[in-house]
Amino acid sequence: MTTIRIAHSDEIPGLVQYPNDAERNAATGTYLTDLLSKGCTRPEWCLVAEDDGRLVGSVVLWTMPGNEMPIDVVLLEAPWDDPDLTIGLALLAEAATLARTLGATELGHVVDSPAQAPQFQRHPEEHAELLRRAGFTVARDGRRFRWLAGGELPAQDGRLRFRSLAELGPEPFVHLLETLLAETADARLTEDVRRHGLRKAAELLFEESAELDHEPQWWEIGYDADGTQAVISLPAHSPAFPVIGFVGVAPAHRGKGYSSSVVARGTAILAENGATEIRGDCDVENVAMFKGFQRAGYDNFANRMEFTRPL
Repeated sequence: MTTIRIAHSDEIPGLVQYPNDAERNAATGTYLTDLLSKGCTRPEWCLVAEDDGRLVGSVVLWTMPGNEMPIDVVLLEAPWDDPDLTIGLALLAEAATLARTLGATELGHVVDSPAQAPQFQRHPEEHAELLRRAGFTVARDGRRFRWLAGGELPAQDGRLRFRSLAELGPEPFVHLLETLLAETADARLTEDVRRHGLRKAAELLFEESAELDHEPQWWEIGYDADGTQAVISLPAHSPAFPVIGFVGVAPAHRGKGYSSSVVARGTAILAENGATEIRGDCDVENVAMFKGFQRAGYDNFANRMEFTRPL
């Protein structure tokens, strides 16, 4: 009989251990230890499936450091050879119930391919099928990019004049985000606009971005030679890596090569503040930003399917 329960203290941080996958086992322990130390999760948010005294599945609720309400699930493991995915569905149902009691109204989850640290999702097709059966839908088909120190920094664009959040305050940033969201190729942001309207979606994007660790002088608007807002750059540190965060080019200035310029700007700021590895994401449909990352010297090292479900 399978039981879904909170993990015991001696089962954390390892959770489910695979006899022939030492790399994945080690990554789980390292990742969960880091999440716990940063306040992204708590021991009581770590659920496991036990069958005849053996752990056969797990799922962990995740949030931004220190927040009281979970927003995602991570470390989702289940018997992937079960065509009914019974244990996986039970784990996600229990995680949803727990998240609701903590005030969550939706949960997200990402599936990265190829399989890699820290979650090593070895069965992406079964993983995606489990999520669909549990009521998740695809929010974005994304591409992941990575810049590593060691080579030259991407060249800066002298056509742009940058002014920071410390100088301007939030309103010009929210206004530019509203302009960008009116013509975005990002599926997740398009859905936010549909649900909340342009202004509210822009405010939420600014607020969510602000939860990442950053300095006000890092966040900038780049102005074109005619004095109009051309690009927005919100570099920051996620709980795991320095990230480009949100970047965008105003519709009136698209087609000028500014997508790589704004990535280059954020990269320089993070590198100047000690970053040796920087990551960034974009929707596969956002061709301009995809090319912008590449022109700025980033490698498309992974694909990321983002899923979400209402609670």
